[in-house]
Amino acid sequence: MNLLLTLFAQFLRCLVMLCRKDGLSAVTAQNLLLTQQLIILNRGRERAPNITPLHRILLGFFASFLSKKRLKQAAVALRPATLLRFRDFLKKQKYRLLFSPKKRGKPGPKGPTRDVIAAVVEFKRHNPRCGCPRIAQQISDTFDIDLKPDVVRRILVHHFKPGTDSDGPSWLTFLGHSKDSLWSMDFFTAESVLIKSYSIMVVMDQFSRQIVGFAVHRGQVDGEALCRMFSEIVSGIPTPTYLSMDNDRLYLFEEWAPLLEALRINPIQSIPLIPVSHPFVERLIGSVRREYLDQLFFWNSRDLQHKLDKFQEYFNEHRVHAGIDGDLPNRRADERMPKIASLENYS
Repeated sequence: MNLLLTLFAQFLRCLVMLCRKDGLSAVTAQNLLLTQQLIILNRGRERAPNITPLHRILLGFFASFLSKKRLKQAAVALRPATLLRFRDFLKKQKYRLLFSPKKRGKPGPKGPTRDVIAAVVEFKRHNPRCGCPRIAQQISDTFDIDLKPDVVRRILVHHFKPGTDSDGPSWLTFLGHSKDSLWSMDFFTAESVLIKSYSIMVVMDQFSRQIVGFAVHRGQVDGEALCRMFSEIVSGIPTPTYLSMDNDRLYLFEEWAPLLEALRINPIQSIPLIPVSHPFVERLIGSVRREYLDQLFFWNSRDLQHKLDKFQEYFNEHRVHAGIDGDLPNRRADERMPKIASLENYS
């Protein structure tokens, strides 16, 4: 009985809509829109349907004939992943407009020939202590060709595998395994929901892989902002003996060296143009991006700082790490016995 009453009410409603101005087009568009939705949802799959570009065009075309009140009842849901992809698209467009060349010139050369690649690799194999500038100058002078040091560096990255003189660790790894002696520090940027850039300083303890802290700054980082961010992170905690950094020009500010001297911290610079010489904090930045910042929005520096603090708590207290044999950073730092959980309640 209720079904018959509902059908009769819908019939009367359609009659009223047909009597209005442009009623026939509205009813037709509504029926086509509902039909298109049923075609998408009634597929023989046990997961969410894939909406193709053609479906999106048809849904948008039919929805343009509906009123605002009717559109709210027939709207197609928007997934969070769509908003995140749209944010990433806007971020890429922003940096493309900022840093892409304004003039579209002719495409450049295909790259070095096989003979040049073989000569560079062979020269490096026989002279392992020679750097990229000297190799470029020597080959340019010998074969009368124009070879840049940056081209030599790219050739060596892709085609040269250096041999190891010993199986021992590097000095950075050796110092890092001495407890409370070495921290690593680096910078990276993040984009807000309004596509505004924020600079983030991250400091980690290399022995325990523990995140010491994050600091956020909106705008260009200068010497005063650099010292303020580092002081916020190390405030109230013991400082290490060494601090590993890359060769960023930020560390050339005159305020930076006196701050480290006052804290009795010895800086260690990584090898230029070789990210593997600074691996632990680089991997941490990648984890922060992939596991957290790429999955959410933030509005301002305060919101970003709050969310980074929550990630720091999760990273230090609950996330295991393969680099320390599946241990937790806080547990490794405090040398506490692990807490054994029950499989009956693992939430």
